[in-house]
Amino acid sequence: MKKLPVYLMMMVLSLSILPSTIFAAEKNTTAITANTKEVPAEVKVMYNRLEEIKTMDKSSLTSVEKKELRKEVRAIKANLKSTGNGVYFSVGAIIIIILLLILLL
Repeated sequence: MKKLPVYLMMMVLSLSILPSTIFAAEKNTTAITANTKEVPAEVKVMYNRLEEIKTMDKSSLTSVEKKELRKEVRAIKANLKSTGNGVYFSVGAIIIIILLLILLL
């Protein structure tokens, strides 16, 4: 009988977490970045090239051509990361900042 509240609490927590993960998976990141602010022309060209590579039929390519495509995709993604104007924080950094704020305030 003492385990019943624990099981009920676990069930409620697991059911409350489930819908948030489902909704998070439905978002399209390329559409969000394209709609929020103006994207420079060179970035649009890179996104278009990535979409072309994704839609390609790679079954007819040789292994050397596939390697070249992989290298090109990695280079484009590295360029897109470097052109990003935002400041990104990791989850660990956010937790440390919150803990520091709690301790100092």
